Amino acid sequence: METKNLKKLVVAITGASGAIYAKVLLDKLLLLQEQWAEVGVVMSQNAKAVWKYELGNENYDNSIFNYYAKDNFFAPFASGSAKFETMIVCPCSMGTLGRIAQGVSDDLVTRAADVILKERRKLILVVRDTPYNLIHINNMKMVTEAGGIICPASPSFYSRPTDFESLAATVVDRVLDLAGFDPISFRWGQM
Repeated sequence: METKNLKKLVVAITGASGAIYAKVLLDKLLLLQEQWAEVGVVMSQNAKAVWKYELGNENYDNSIFNYYAKDNFFAPFASGSAKFETMIVCPCSMGTLGRIAQGVSDDLVTRAADVILKERRKLILVVRDTPYNLIHINNMKMVTEAGGIICPASPSFYSRPTDFESLAATVVDRVLDLAGFDPISFRWGQM
């Protein structure tokens, strides 16, 4: 596969509950190495604390990806000229959603999302909170109208997942599909 056809992806991990989704996403991206040229990861301090609490470890940066501090505005994806095609925020806290919806670029996560939207590229927000209040819904509407995709972390059950990672994978596989990757996953009607 030619390098020019490989994807450049930003993954942001915020402090919403659902660290399992981020873990499964990073694990699956490792399995899809032949489909990407670069993966940049930015993770909030709250995301690190939630990961440690929910998953019982601090293995969030034990991979081959390029990790960037949340205040590093010199990260390549802080500019449209770096040509990162897709950004996935997984999980996406309601605070992050709100700042993205309002165009508040106060850290690398929100700046990168702003860049992706202004360049008319693909932004996928994996929101996990429930239920939604009207502010959340309006923020989702604004992001959608700006070209983003809201993909709630709502697992499916028709693949009969047998553990938490398999259950989280039902969401992550959908996110990877939306991002243009070709993961090996359960496909409806192909049993």
